[in-house]
Amino acid sequence: MHTIVQVDQYIINAAEFAIPILDHLRNLVHKADARIEEKMKWSMPFFELKGTVCHMAAFKYHCAFGFWKGSLLNDEFNIFKDREQAMGMLGKIKSFKDLPPDEVLIAYIRQAIKLNEDGVKLPPKPKTNEKPALILPQYFLDALQGDPTALNIFQNFSESNKREYVMWLEEAKTESTKQKRLDTAIEWIAEGKPRMWKYKK
Repeated sequence: MHTIVQVDQYIINAAEFAIPILDHLRNLVHKADARIEEKMKWSMPFFELKGTVCHMAAFKYHCAFGFWKGSLLNDEFNIFKDREQAMGMLGKIKSFKDLPPDEVLIAYIRQAIKLNEDGVKLPPKPKTNEKPALILPQYFLDALQGDPTALNIFQNFSESNKREYVMWLEEAKTESTKQKRLDTAIEWIAEGKPRMWKYKK
């Protein structure tokens, strides 16, 4: 199905209150720049020109309109309620009263297009090297609590030593193997031994 037809269909299928709002937003985008192309992504209409410019969506009781690079826009007219959370989103649009004036929105759309034309990219998301928090399986916790010596020693183990024991237990293919490993683990921990103690000199 042709994208324009898909966007038409999206608008027609929206809640009654949303249809004129979506139509209006769509017209403003094309008014801002006739070169804009429409795409359907993630089941919602996106507007593109040398990259994604903005998108719109309809929900049961409100519409939303967002700028792909909203965090880089100069929000001169303060149209984004909460910059940190919204990141360039106009959410909770229930009527035309919730929209900024047409000329303001057009200016923002043109600003977003210029970012794409100038090749401005969003900053990369910071890479986190943090491992997910270590969660002890309940059966392991119960077994440790049943042996105060093992529990005390385990609490003072390094994060990696704790993880090695948890992984060893969780990788057991059968319940009987898991039980054997659990008995061994409690015994070794009570003796202050890390999981790989045999291989450490």
